[in-house]
Amino acid sequence: MWLINSPIGRKVVMSLTGICLVLFLTFHCAMNVAAFFSGDAYNAVCEFLGANWYAVVGTLGLAFLACCHIVYAFILTAQNRRARGDQRYAVSNRRPEVSWASQNMLVLGIIIAIGLLLHLYNFWAHMMLAEFTGAQNAIGAADGFGWIKEVFSCPVYSVLYLVWIVALWFHLTHGFWSSMQTLGWSGKIWLKRWQAIGVVYVTVLLGVFAILVLSFWLGFAPSMC
Repeated sequence: MWLINSPIGRKVVMSLTGICLVLFLTFHCAMNVAAFFSGDAYNAVCEFLGANWYAVVGTLGLAFLACCHIVYAFILTAQNRRARGDQRYAVSNRRPEVSWASQNMLVLGIIIAIGLLLHLYNFWAHMMLAEFTGAQNAIGAADGFGWIKEVFSCPVYSVLYLVWIVALWFHLTHGFWSSMQTLGWSGKIWLKRWQAIGVVYVTVLLGVFAILVLSFWLGFAPSMC
């Protein structure tokens, strides 16, 4: 199957899974916006999702997409390194049209993967998984808003999340337009447009997450009403 065996097919899989993950981030961002206005509203959203069957199915689908994206990223990186051979050790100046993010996607991806594991531990394990398994005294499952406050009251976690968000910004601003290019949706005119759209969209998207972290860390979060 060309999607698995050919380099172009692998890039298509990377692009499609990446777009799906950006769409999930958009949904996740929209859900978190409720935390800016009311703790009760955020907890209502958490209760609507929780460990319900549709949320569990969505989580499994998301995990599959993330695994495919990560595995294919390593495969494509290994392919590119083999294709370049000894040339990768030669000292050369970066061309102006080649972004810093494009040359460091693997490093950014590793940082993002580590941040994802931290996020799963801090929130998924203490919220959805705790509810699903019926864990006793699981604060996150009973009060998601209170759990966010507790996590981001720790400066170490807040700083790590902000670093994660910055890495995501570099990764997604490059990945956004690159995906459109791989899928054949950009030409000479639309390439610059997709790049501009990607920067604006990703900046707004991740800016919301960054402001959320800072608001809870600095004590500007709303109350439970």
